[in-house]
Amino acid sequence: MIASMKRGRSGSVAIEVAMWLPVFFLLITGIIQFGKITYIYYSLKKTVNTVAAYLATQNGVNFCNGASDPIITNAINFAITGGTDGTGETAIFGLTPDMIVVTTQCIDPATGAPGDCDTSQCGNPAGGQRPDLIIVSIPNGYMVQPRIPYILLDPIPLKPQAVMPNGGGS
Repeated sequence: MIASMKRGRSGSVAIEVAMWLPVFFLLITGIIQFGKITYIYYSLKKTVNTVAAYLATQNGVNFCNGASDPIITNAINFAITGGTDGTGETAIFGLTPDMIVVTTQCIDPATGAPGDCDTSQCGNPAGGQRPDLIIVSIPNGYMVQPRIPYILLDPIPLKPQAVMPNGGGS
């Protein structure tokens, strides 16, 4: 009688393992995809932080010219490729310099709230108002497509942003 009970249980264990195996596979795949997306976000955050930190410590950056200023272009290229000329291999596949946007904000002395800087003097040799904050972001997002077998998910836009106080000159 004991032998017949063992045979019946071993068959049900095989069926249970066969039922739970896809669940474990999807769980492991989901964990791996979550780790991949987290690592990509960390890399993007590190990239925008590098651009902001570089620009916050540079003298002579003309924020009136926007992305056409060579120091801003060099900072973005350095963060993406590791070289200021932009010819190296990108650290993050598909990330291009035009995806990164550099903006500035000035703190209103009356209210202490950040807002737009006065750009009325940008044409003068003295330049416009010196920004208090440098903001680097990927406003349209870096799209990541999670890949889990048999489950179709929408791409996830990752939109990191870094804000640094400006310590350099205008």
